[in-house]
This record gives sequence, C-alpha cells and structure tokens, in this order.
Amino acid sequence: MPERLGFFNSAVMIALVAAITFILRAAPFALFGGRRKTPAVIIYLGGVLPPAIIAALVVYCLRSTDFTVHPYGLPGIASVIVVALLHIWRKNTLLSILGGTVLYMTLIRVV
Repeated sequence: MPERLGFFNSAVMIALVAAITFILRAAPFALFGGRRKTPAVIIYLGGVLPPAIIAALVVYCLRSTDFTVHPYGLPGIASVIVVALLHIWRKNTLLSILGGTVLYMTLIRVV
C-alpha cells in the first residue's frame, strides 16, 4: 500500500509541476497575444534581465573559489572565459553551456 501512495504523490506532483509550467509558458501569449502591444516595461525587462541573471550566475559559481590554493581558481575562470568566447563566436547558448561544462569537469579532475 505505501508504494501506491508514493506513486500517487509523485504523479500528483508531476501533474502540478506540468500544469504550472504550462500556465507560466502560456501566460505571455494570453496577456500580450497579437492584438495588444507589449508594454514598454516588459520589453525593457526582456533586454536587461538575461545579462543580469548571467552575471549573478557567474558570481554564484565563483563565490566559493579559493584563489590562494592550488589550482588557484583555474577551472572556474577558464570555463567562464570559454563560455563567453564560445557565445561571442557562435551565439549558441547550448554550445556555450556544453563547452564550459565539459571544460570545467575536465579541469577539476585533471588540474
């Protein structure tokens, strides 16, 4: 019986997450569908938030890096640089994230 309850709880949780995700993804189309003009503040936030979020993620990733102990933050810094260069070069987010992740995982095991 407990296995069924666990399965039911998991199924309900997955359904709720799927429903909330769908609602959040559909909301902009419902609110700003083809008839109404998108408000200027939404356009502004759409241009400003992505770089701000990326900057916050970089700070979060490097926050616990100790630059006084070997490897002196090399894996994190090298990966951030590679992500930036790949994104400038190819403008492909997936490639940038994949390249930085592969480099970081390789460097933390090798260096």
